[in-house]
Amino acid sequence: MRAWIWAGCAALAMAMGVQAAPPTVAPASSAPQGFKLFRPATPASAARGTAPAKPTPAAPPPVAPAPASVDTEPAIRGYAVPIGGALKADNDEVWQRIVHLAGGKGARFVVFGTASEDPEASAKQAVDLLQRRGAIAEALPVAPKFLWVDLNKVVRDPALTAKVKAAKGVFFTGGAQERIVDVLQPGGQSTPMLEAIWDVYRKGGVVAGTSAGAAIMSAVMVRDGPSIIDILKGRFNDGKQVDRGLGFVGPNLFIDQHFLKRGRFGRMIPLMMAKGYKIGLGVDENTAAIIRGDEIEIIGDRGALVVDLTEARTDPSLGAFNVQGARLSYLEHGDRYHVRARATTPSAPKLRGELHDAESPSFKPYYTDDVFHLDMLGDSTISNAMSRLIDSSRKEVKGLAFDVLPRANDPLAELGFLFRLYKSSDSLGWSTEEFGGEQFTVANLYLDISPVRLPMPLYGSWAAPRQPAASASEPAASAGGTGASAPP
Repeated sequence: MRAWIWAGCAALAMAMGVQAAPPTVAPASSAPQGFKLFRPATPASAARGTAPAKPTPAAPPPVAPAPASVDTEPAIRGYAVPIGGALKADNDEVWQRIVHLAGGKGARFVVFGTASEDPEASAKQAVDLLQRRGAIAEALPVAPKFLWVDLNKVVRDPALTAKVKAAKGVFFTGGAQERIVDVLQPGGQSTPMLEAIWDVYRKGGVVAGTSAGAAIMSAVMVRDGPSIIDILKGRFNDGKQVDRGLGFVGPNLFIDQHFLKRGRFGRMIPLMMAKGYKIGLGVDENTAAIIRGDEIEIIGDRGALVVDLTEARTDPSLGAFNVQGARLSYLEHGDRYHVRARATTPSAPKLRGELHDAESPSFKPYYTDDVFHLDMLGDSTISNAMSRLIDSSRKEVKGLAFDVLPRANDPLAELGFLFRLYKSSDSLGWSTEEFGGEQFTVANLYLDISPVRLPMPLYGSWAAPRQPAASASEPAASAGGTGASAPP
């Protein structure tokens, strides 16, 4: 009930031109016993002007803020459909929905295999799958891997540009997202072909993309990302690992893909903070988000995570990346999220199912045991932890992320991160078993990430405890280890 009250108040406040009060955020907690907060070493020698004994973590590099919105932009009536990668051929819900949004049977699509290592095969597969759902689809020869193609001419070719403008849908395959951006927007300058794609989108068409094709949807994207743990350690550079995207979802929403499968919330949060984003959407594999304006709907096989940093805080004195009060919501098939209202709407089956509200006297949690995750960035660990916590008597769950095999002489080898996921008064969950297995929607859990020191190496050979030497008067143990003397 509290979620509906909040969503209604937010919508009413926006209609009146007043900003609704944000939901409360639970206070941050200190690291538990057994872990120490990671702080830069400040030995006495530093006061004498000599180098410190241990280097401090690299601060996140200076980066440009996310592009500001432009009020003079034409209204966009179309649909952006980021797909989290690994989209299966038999995912009829996603493929059919893309065609339906473009007008249904007979809708014209152009397919870009630009990002792919094998653009011809990749585009052909997408064309076949779209046509199987009733679309009329055509692949365009726009890819760096087509060595016989002059890309500078192709993206300005009037005939190809006309084909794009005549389409109702555009589809980008997976691969390397930088290829799409570098071809359609070289040096940050829009090409006639990109303008034609925007024309389709503004007039109500569909721009969909899987994996790399999803990464380009926001104004800022991960271009050639290092490992998640390196991003947490501040090892990324603007223009190299992080760069401009094509911005189809607008300036205020950050998109990432392969999200739950690869634990990419661990890179989304520091990148959002560096670029000034408040709301991020991470779409998992074989899953799509239907985005139109501020409305997001999740469809497909798995789920998506909404990261809200509106009230998140950080403590610069810790000397490494940290955040307190990041708000997380987990959405699955049929769930919706409103960006400006910051409100989650569960699907109808979940509303008919079970409500999980720890503040309610009737709350009967299924789980009671404590859990600690040794790899918080593991496959679907965060979504599983959220689903379990919302149905638990526990108030929080914790876990770690660290580099198991740090590089030789890495000055930050011992820097790890402690994750604390916890409930607050506005945390709610819904679940249903109408589709066989249990499905969850979780709104408003909170996350703190703190730097901790993990001594390396983490493990060594086991040395059995030394046994005291037997005295001469004691009988020797038998081969069976019983210690009994031999029979007479």
